[in-house]
Amino acid sequence: MDSMKILVALAFLAIIASLGSALFFMMRGSGNDKERGQRMVRALALRVGLSIVLFLCLLLAWKLGYIQPTGLPAGAH
Repeated sequence: MDSMKILVALAFLAIIASLGSALFFMMRGSGNDKERGQRMVRALALRVGLSIVLFLCLLLAWKLGYIQPTGLPAGAH
């Protein structure tokens, strides 16, 4: 169970890092615009891929019973 928490935390950090990488390539002013755009697209594609993997890991953890949805108690407004 602790390994699943570590995996989710690492995936979340990887998503944040790839988003930062895309921002870095977007804000960097030097170099070829085409090359910079390709790097930014690659970093954003990596972020999307990592987000999908994280979502699938959460679904798998729920299906295996590692995590339980709590929701709101009935009648709570």
